[in-house]
Amino acid sequence: MPLSSSRRPSTPVAIGGVLMGGNNPIVVQSMTNTDTEDVVRTAHQVADLARAGSEIVRITVNTEAAARAVPEIRERLLAMNCDVPLVGDFHFNGHKLLSDVPACAEALDKYRINPGNVGRGRKRDEQFSTMIEIACRHDKPVRIGANWGSLDQDLLAQLLDDNAKRKDPVTLDQINRDAVIESALGSAVRAEEIGLPAEKIVVSCKMSRVQDLIDVYKRLGNECKYALHLGLTEAGMGSKGIVASTAALAVLLQQGIGDTIRISLTPEPNGDRTREVIVAQEILQTMGIRSFTPMVSACPGCGRTSSTYFQELADGIQSFLRDSMPAWKQQYPGVADMSVAVMGCVVNGPGESKHANIGISLPGTGERPVAPVYIDGEKAMTLKGDNIATEFQQIVENYVESRYAAG
Repeated sequence: MPLSSSRRPSTPVAIGGVLMGGNNPIVVQSMTNTDTEDVVRTAHQVADLARAGSEIVRITVNTEAAARAVPEIRERLLAMNCDVPLVGDFHFNGHKLLSDVPACAEALDKYRINPGNVGRGRKRDEQFSTMIEIACRHDKPVRIGANWGSLDQDLLAQLLDDNAKRKDPVTLDQINRDAVIESALGSAVRAEEIGLPAEKIVVSCKMSRVQDLIDVYKRLGNECKYALHLGLTEAGMGSKGIVASTAALAVLLQQGIGDTIRISLTPEPNGDRTREVIVAQEILQTMGIRSFTPMVSACPGCGRTSSTYFQELADGIQSFLRDSMPAWKQQYPGVADMSVAVMGCVVNGPGESKHANIGISLPGTGERPVAPVYIDGEKAMTLKGDNIATEFQQIVENYVESRYAAG
């Protein structure tokens, strides 16, 4: 973890078997989009997310039937040898669900409470206190997650009134940023007063615009000791969501801010929910913060590479590496740090291949139909013919077995 020395100090939190905050690695998490009342579909999606690398998975708990489903979801996951920590996402009626279904309160590893959605006035204080008291009773951590789309309206009204009286009023955007921070940190302090210790508290302030998120989390990094959950809410779909999330999180992670991250992508219709996990991992890995799976370097292609063969090989090798990692990470310690290069022509092909653990330089347009393979910086062999992809994959497998075998 090259950036660990610059990590913001925070209070470590244990969530199930996962440690986050302090000097622990930054944790990747995700959230299901199934109806939690559907036990089978929810359990399978949780397991899929965990297999993809999500170290914590959040599920919606919005009805009594959903709350009663949680213990059964946990049992099904254990039957699938999946013990990923489960987080219950509560809005509006969490105090009632946790009170009425104690088995749900016990089965979850953490509760997420949005201080803007727990009620108003006296009810807000009572309902928030109820949830915190239940967390204390069951020894569960809590994420106090404010969101600028669901701000505490009483707090926002007060800040707007105070701003109107100022000689130099600030913008509405600044008021919104102030409100989300005050809502989260004020609620965290209140949780401690009720009896929940700091090592059971995670804070988040979700914003949907990049500069707002950066501003808010810089302030949180300076103003609080709590572990921070980091993510751009409502990031969007496809490349827009990936780019926006990366732009915001990279700035903050580089400054040592953030103890756990989620990439809130809108999936395409019938899209794979695990994509958000892969994006989160790739942000951390490309920044040199954590390693999850061997990474493939590949050139973008140009007029020298009229064939798509190197693109197909790069895609196939990357998929092969990712698919192999669930077994490899147990058998071959350190394999996640391996680098592979798949290059398309002679310009940068040999040089880039020499920098990787294993690299192949495929022939570009007009080049000799041979593909030199480099292993640990040295030319090891030359491939040619119709089976280059199969042969190269076997070379990668052999290298992993010989280089990373335990002992």
